[in-house]
Amino acid sequence: MDKETLNKINTLTRREFSENELYTFSVILCDNDIDRDGECFSDAALEQLKSLFIGKTGIFDHSPTAANQSARIYDTEIVTDTARLTKYGQPYKCLKASAYMVRTDENSTLITEIDGGIKKEVSISCSAASKKCSVCGCELNTASCSHTKGIQYGDRLCYTMLDNITDAYEWSFVAVPAQINAGVTKKFNIEGGKKMESDFTPITTQEDFDAAVQERINAAVEDTKKAYEGWSSPEEVSQLNERCRVSEARAVKMKAASEFGIPLELSERLSGETEEDIRKDAESFAKFLAPKLKPTPRTSGDAASGNSRTAAQLEMLHEINNN
Repeated sequence: MDKETLNKINTLTRREFSENELYTFSVILCDNDIDRDGECFSDAALEQLKSLFIGKTGIFDHSPTAANQSARIYDTEIVTDTARLTKYGQPYKCLKASAYMVRTDENSTLITEIDGGIKKEVSISCSAASKKCSVCGCELNTASCSHTKGIQYGDRLCYTMLDNITDAYEWSFVAVPAQINAGVTKKFNIEGGKKMESDFTPITTQEDFDAAVQERINAAVEDTKKAYEGWSSPEEVSQLNERCRVSEARAVKMKAASEFGIPLELSERLSGETEEDIRKDAESFAKFLAPKLKPTPRTSGDAASGNSRTAAQLEMLHEINNN
């Protein structure tokens, strides 16, 4: 660690620290390429973030608690990789930050995890006053357009351009960053200009980008399935509601049939959307049946086939079935 680096760090501390007390590492905060959310920072936005992130704290999973603070940025710079283009054809640029930690027994494990590549991916939190559609230029903070991120419209790929950064809040170690290339760098060299060498595998094709997005979607789907495991599906709920509706309607029809003296085997012939409608239909049906259900004198023929009421019911059923 050179004297200039140590001086930059000590401008952020309450007392001067020696080199042996500090641990430093480099991290890619963000870049100008399209991320997993279909957004990217403009070159001007990177320049604004370069100044805003000096002195900003590093935490975990964007959880803003004092106990979560782990590191702090003491220097930033814009790095251009002239051998690489963004998905929309511009020279690739990224915001590289230098961060420091005070060596303690408590953070020794974190330092080991950073060196071992376990803690690597990062994500930033900031505020952009401008979010524009790359196809039509619509300001998405105040309006909306018909274009969909990730879709090609003629020779233009749709994405959201973030610009006019008003504030930078923090940067976090995360498991899956929105920006594919954001994270702790392994090595950084300058040879005939600035060129980045890192342990990240850049995504250079649309197929790889789609696969990365699909992986994130699949993970979200699995999380949702686990959260609602054991719940009934909408189809199952619909089927259950239909069975309940049919059972309730059958019970209402049987009750109305019993009330108006209609044989229970005829209750299914009653109709109506509500209980009141069914009762009205039962009342009308009972009036239709009344003349046919009046007792008649017994005859020898009735004796052979049963009483007159049964004979009338059978005659009525025959007439209904023929109607």
